[in-house]
Amino acid sequence: MSSVKLRDRDSIVTKEGLIFRVFGYSHPSNAYICDAEYASSEIFKSSDPRAPRDGAGKSNLFYKFYDDEGWKFIHKNYPRYAITHEMLGVTVLGVNRAYISEVREPSVRLKELVAVEPADKLHAATLRVLNVSLKRSGLSVDNFGVFGSILHGFHHPDYSDIDLIIYGRRQIEKMRQALEVLYAEHDSGFRNEFETDAAIAGKKWRFKNFTPKEFLWHQKRKFIYALYDDKAQSGRVIKAEFEPVKKWKEIKNEYNPQTKIVPKDWVRIKARITEDVDAPFIPSVYSIEPLEVLSGSRTVLEATRVISYLEEFRQQVQKDETVIVEGNLEEVVSTKGSFHQIALTYCPRYYEQTLKVANLTF
Repeated sequence: MSSVKLRDRDSIVTKEGLIFRVFGYSHPSNAYICDAEYASSEIFKSSDPRAPRDGAGKSNLFYKFYDDEGWKFIHKNYPRYAITHEMLGVTVLGVNRAYISEVREPSVRLKELVAVEPADKLHAATLRVLNVSLKRSGLSVDNFGVFGSILHGFHHPDYSDIDLIIYGRRQIEKMRQALEVLYAEHDSGFRNEFETDAAIAGKKWRFKNFTPKEFLWHQKRKFIYALYDDKAQSGRVIKAEFEPVKKWKEIKNEYNPQTKIVPKDWVRIKARITEDVDAPFIPSVYSIEPLEVLSGSRTVLEATRVISYLEEFRQQVQKDETVIVEGNLEEVVSTKGSFHQIALTYCPRYYEQTLKVANLTF
C-alpha cells in the first residue's frame, strides 16, 4: 500500500496478525511510526488478565500489549517492524508501507456502525453516546471516529469501553464545551470520570514530581474523559473517551531526515504558556516563555516549546498559565537554523517527567 495516507489513531494490520496504531503525524516518506497494540493468539499469548480481546467468545482472539511487551516482542520476533528514526538516531517501532496488509480507519468504521442495527450492547451504547454528542455539540458524524477494540470488531459487549475520536481543533473544543454542560446536568447520564478519585483508587502511583491530587485536578478540567450511565439498557456504567485527532488540513509532517534532534540535559523550569492550540493532540505542543531555571543547564532559557508524546500531559496546561516542566532538553538542528525544546517522552526517567500548573493548592 505505497500510496496510503494515514494519521494518528489509524490502524495498520500486517500479514502476521499484528495490529499497530499510527502514532502522531510526522513520519518518514516510506513508513509510519507506530505503537504495537495487539497481536493474534496465533503468534502471541499474554498471561496478563487485562490482555485478551476475544469479543465475547468470537474466534478472532487477540491480546493487547501492555507496558513494553510490544517493543520486546517485535524486536525479538519481527525486527522488520523496528525502523530507524533518522532525526533522533534511535530505533522506533514502525511499519514500512510495503508491509501494510490492511488499514482500518476510525471514521470509516464508525460510519459502518451507524449504518446498521446494533449487533450487541456496546454497539448500541456507542450509538446512544454518539447521538447525544451530535445533538449537544452541533457536530456531524463526519467529525467522529472510533478506536480501540470496537474498531477491530473484537470488543467485549460487557466489558469494553466506548472509544470515540473527534477530528479537528474547533470540533474538539465544541465537544469539550458540550461535555462540560452534560456533566453539570444531573439527569444527562454523563459524568466526569475524574470528578472523584475513583479513577485512580487502588493503583500504584509512580510519578515522582506529580501527585495524585494534581493528576486528578488536571484530568478533570480536560472534560474528554466521561462515564456514561447505561445501566437501564446494558446494566453498567461505561467509560467513554473523546480522543482529539487533527483534521487533514491541520496536519504538518515535521519529519525531515536532514534535521537532527540532539539531547542536551535533564532540566526543570518554571515557564509561562504562550500558545496551546496543539495541546489536545499527540504529540502535544506548548509554546513557552521560560521564567526560571529550577535545575539543569541554563541553556533551557532558550527553549521555545514543550513537546509531549505522553497522554498524561495532553491538554494539560493552558495559555497564560505559569507551569512547572521537567524533562529532556533537546536542540533541534536543521539547515534553516536551530531551536531548543523540552521533550516529555518514553525514556528511563519516565516517571520523573512533569508538566503541571505551578503553585496549586488544595
